[in-house]
Amino acid sequence: MVDTPPAEPPADEVHVTTEEQLRAVSSLVRHRILGVLRDGPATISQVANQLNLLKGSSSYHIRLLERAGLIRVVSTRKVRGVTERYYAHAARQIVLPAPTQTDVLMRHAVADLEAAAPNTPRYVRLQHARVSAERFDEFTARLAALLDELGDSAQPQEAAATLAVAFFRPQDPRPSAPTDSTIEASAPGDEPK
Repeated sequence: MVDTPPAEPPADEVHVTTEEQLRAVSSLVRHRILGVLRDGPATISQVANQLNLLKGSSSYHIRLLERAGLIRVVSTRKVRGVTERYYAHAARQIVLPAPTQTDVLMRHAVADLEAAAPNTPRYVRLQHARVSAERFDEFTARLAALLDELGDSAQPQEAAATLAVAFFRPQDPRPSAPTDSTIEASAPGDEPK
């Protein structure tokens, strides 16, 4: 029996602006909890079971995310005299401050890639190139559109997939040296294209 009515839909975005919020999103465990909650509301016990966490650890991390305003209680239910709380994302997207965003996101993406079973489908590629400011902006817009398209086509009943993108200007000791190179890796049995 649900004791509280379903919560309002989540906001479009929550901006990480405080130290408490930044600490909350910087943890790999909390990143994975947010991943579980992407699939829908869950209790502390359900999150603990999905991530193989102790219930106390799950509770600690969920409460930090809630205090930081990144997740919220969306419903409660009485079970044998105990109130279960169902948590969900407070917003559809978490927006990190620009200098921190890439560091946190890429660390978490690499950790998730390393934790994935070695025989799961994957495509990993590193491309170096020299491009004009205009081409850089054009590729940035195209990558953003591709990420939006993937997000818009998500189907909760399907298997999870992650697309991580880092497109940046690296430190360049030889700005005029004309070099392009590609490094590509695929899952076992896949042939590079």
